[in-house]
Amino acid sequence: MHNGSSQGDGQTPHQPEPITEYRLTLHAARQMAERHIREVEVTQVLAQPEQIELVLPNRWVYQSRFELGEPPKTYLIRVFIDIDEKPPAVVTVYLTSNIKKYWRSV
Repeated sequence: MHNGSSQGDGQTPHQPEPITEYRLTLHAARQMAERHIREVEVTQVLAQPEQIELVLPNRWVYQSRFELGEPPKTYLIRVFIDIDEKPPAVVTVYLTSNIKKYWRSV
C-alpha cells in the first residue's frame, strides 16, 4: 500500500502546510516593491492562507484577502511559492481587486 502521493500517480498531491520560513527570490522582491506589497503581508498570507492551490508541480499559490487603501478596498494577495526548495522560495507576488477570478468557492 502506498501512503502519500507522488506526481504522475493520478493522485492529488498533498496540500502543503502554512509556511513560516521562506526566502524571497530577487524577482519576487522586485515585484513586491513595484506593487507596493509589504513583506509582512506576504508573511501573513504564507502563515495563515485563506486558500492554497497547486498551479504547477511543486509550485503552489497561497492567497488571502486584505483591506487596503483609503477608503479601504478588498484585494486578494497571491503568493506563488516553490515548496520543493529548502527553504521554500517565493517566486512572485501580486495583488488584484478581481477576487472573483481567483477565489474558489467551497
